[in-house]
Amino acid sequence: MARKVDVRLVFQRRLKQARLAQELSQRDLGIKAGLDPFVASTRINRYEKGIHEPDMATVARLAAALKVPTAYLFAEDERLARMILAFEQLSATEKDQLLNTVEKL
Repeated sequence: MARKVDVRLVFQRRLKQARLAQELSQRDLGIKAGLDPFVASTRINRYEKGIHEPDMATVARLAAALKVPTAYLFAEDERLARMILAFEQLSATEKDQLLNTVEKL
């Protein structure tokens, strides 16, 4: 039986990973995502610690600010997360070719 994964914990970890990969402070990420500069650092800190959960519109803005697909922030498996990031870098033609290949497996 598959183990249950808490998607909130996944989101917290991926948010922090993506922020650090972009070399952004919590404040800088919050501001880039459209949060009030006076609370940006605190809000991102609370999202990363799971004290608060952003609504989906905020998640989309965070993903855009981090230059990652929203799906990346919820990918439970590390390989899937890497695949999502790699897939996003492909052209539309390359995406179609890869999908065709994978679907044939």
